[in-house]
Amino acid sequence: MGVCCPKRMDFGPCGGVHPDGSCEMRPGPCAFPEVVPWSGPVADGVPVTAPLVLTDFSAAPFDPADLVATAELLAPACDAVLVGEHQNRPDFPPTLAGRMLLDSGVSPWITLSCRDRNRIVLEQELRGLRQVGVQTVFCVTGDGRGYDVRPDVTQTFDLDGPRLLSLAAALGVTAAAPETPTAPPVTGRPARLVQKQRAGARIAVLNHVPYPAQVAAFMAEARALGLSIPVLAAVAVFTDSWSAAILEGLPGLELDQEVVAQVINARDPVEAGIAAAVAEARALLAIDGVDGVNLSGSASSAGTRVGAQIKAEVGQRIRTEFA
Repeated sequence: MGVCCPKRMDFGPCGGVHPDGSCEMRPGPCAFPEVVPWSGPVADGVPVTAPLVLTDFSAAPFDPADLVATAELLAPACDAVLVGEHQNRPDFPPTLAGRMLLDSGVSPWITLSCRDRNRIVLEQELRGLRQVGVQTVFCVTGDGRGYDVRPDVTQTFDLDGPRLLSLAAALGVTAAAPETPTAPPVTGRPARLVQKQRAGARIAVLNHVPYPAQVAAFMAEARALGLSIPVLAAVAVFTDSWSAAILEGLPGLELDQEVVAQVINARDPVEAGIAAAVAEARALLAIDGVDGVNLSGSASSAGTRVGAQIKAEVGQRIRTEFA
């Protein structure tokens, strides 16, 4: 399985399949026309409680002062922060970032991708994160690095997302899994999340979809197939054309273009963007099986600090209404 996949996946497809079914890393179709069922050990895990508000965390690279300041802005307004990884630049090592964020007063979900680490390093990071007190690790295969970004650097892909979930669960780490409802094969995506649950996922985060009705349909099918873990749905936070374009440029992510136009053309785009995000969160939290939301995106072209302030305001309004 997966011998033709440039990410060396066994349990594909990944979430980066283009809308026409083509691979994100090379010309031609995805190597997985159908979801590959999980065939490894089925994990038994302790049920976890979903955060109401999980917020994407962005800080200037290798800038401890900005990391701390951003964390202090988000801490009062969200239950946890999701620390991503970038294919176009390095970041602080996951264990170090986790410790710094814990010290700054936030609960970090640290992303581990298989792109830049072999199995040994992934196991080291999982053990290290557990040792410093990080409770949840977001286990992803990882986006492929752009052909023009660090061509001298090898892309590893020793494991894929489901196998990393299994490794995390075996080490006693709370493993979180992504899923992209709009990526081909769309009809197979609910089943794929159920397979990730079998591999070890204890909680899931869905990527953006243009309309809440798509999340409702996805959740109904997934639950019918046996999904029982908590699920967070993504809320797009943007206040200008740049922050909207950044979201739309990520593999598998789509936005409601009518909402994008309303925000960008508003008299006060920042307030319009905040109100749109809260409205989307309200619609998503009304869906059976959606336990929380992930405030996703950079929120603003004005820098990480301004973006954090905007997401903090969105989070505070959601918590005021739903907590």
